[in-house]
Amino acid sequence: MSRITDPFKRGAPGAPAPRRNRRHGLAAHESRDPIGFALAGLNKLAQSDLIDRVGLRKQTEQLVFTTTRSGFRTVAAAGRGFGRVASASGPGTRPISTGSGDVFDLTPTEDEQMLVDVVTDYATEVLRPAAAGADESCLAPPEVLAAGLEIGLPILGVPEALGGLFEERSAMAGTLVAEALGKGDMGLALAAMSPGAVATALSLWGTESQQQTYLPAFTGQDVPVAALALTEPIVLFDVLAPATTATRSGDGFVLDGVKSGVVRGADAELFVVGALLDGTPTLFLVESGAEGLAVEADPSMGVRAASLTRLTLEGVRVPVESVLGETDGSTYTECVRLSRLAWCALAIGTGQAVLDYVTSYVNEREAFGEPISHRQSVAFMVADIAIELQSMRLVTYKAAARAAAGKDFSREVALARHLCASKGMRIGLDGVQLLGGHGFVKEHPVERWYRDLRAVGIMEGSVLV
Repeated sequence: MSRITDPFKRGAPGAPAPRRNRRHGLAAHESRDPIGFALAGLNKLAQSDLIDRVGLRKQTEQLVFTTTRSGFRTVAAAGRGFGRVASASGPGTRPISTGSGDVFDLTPTEDEQMLVDVVTDYATEVLRPAAAGADESCLAPPEVLAAGLEIGLPILGVPEALGGLFEERSAMAGTLVAEALGKGDMGLALAAMSPGAVATALSLWGTESQQQTYLPAFTGQDVPVAALALTEPIVLFDVLAPATTATRSGDGFVLDGVKSGVVRGADAELFVVGALLDGTPTLFLVESGAEGLAVEADPSMGVRAASLTRLTLEGVRVPVESVLGETDGSTYTECVRLSRLAWCALAIGTGQAVLDYVTSYVNEREAFGEPISHRQSVAFMVADIAIELQSMRLVTYKAAARAAAGKDFSREVALARHLCASKGMRIGLDGVQLLGGHGFVKEHPVERWYRDLRAVGIMEGSVLV
């Protein structure tokens, strides 16, 4: 019997040939061009000693994230003084939607493929080696996050006119990047993508004043930590009906409630918080220096490297211009859908990591004088993982393509989330099962991937494409 191969893996027999890069010799200073920026970032990453230090540096900063949920409770990080711009009140710059032809093409553009290649190298050479230590300490190594900044992750969703990478809407590029990062490690991917989620939200829905106030920080050298906070610690939580409230008070609003699963909340300088305003879910920009804002550690079963926290808002006052987008619920709903799209992409990447790992394992592991992949029960289980993974990928790509084209993608993203939440968790479970006793120990990464995949159907917000 022949050895098992992944039929959907690039380079496998019958798989479509990858697109070849045709651009060469781009200077590192071409930061406005997506390819030039990506290559410049990769060049800096290769020349630095970040990769050498990842996985070798002792994680001494256990902090409070390895303690219980009550390990600390403190005022949120004192953020920088964002230069508030009050004179500009227009709708702000919006990314251009891609062409909306009737032909459905899943082939990445040359720009997208080159960017994905850079991010894949980052995920393989930086995220994967640091994943186990980051999971144990509940803390993403600073050098890992710094490498993510160097390749431009925070400005992936920012239009070129505002200092970003792409002129057109980059939901498809963001999905491909999230998938590549998920293959490295989902927890570290969340930590690296969190600032970009807020920057993308500002690009999509921010007013001219909001964009001029906050986006320069994200497109500069000293990128702030920022977080998208939608999830709440409530049984049967409905993301479209948050318990956090926003009450009108004078010339602003008062926010009260609790948010959970907030990525890197202890270090965040800016939050996008979902709250119910006059019975309608609305997004608000909240700076970390706001009075009444507190953060406590909220370590979880999975995605521990994201340093998840709980955000408490007790009488937090924000100005009227802190509202992000529309107050009729449309902006909030679109935010939820784009966030779910990002989670689906992360699930695909992590699922692909499981498939690659178990395929190699069952071909090399021998029992009764032959590889265990010769057993039909094993071979069929691996094949099922490949089939389900490809179905997850196709429906997610379709949702991303429609989002990038400015079309309604509510149906597609709902199907993608249901599929990725249920099948993704099953892929993780089967991965553990295929390794037998090895699947239960931390010597192999599959048990971590299983724990991470369970977050897909629970977490809301945190990331955005």
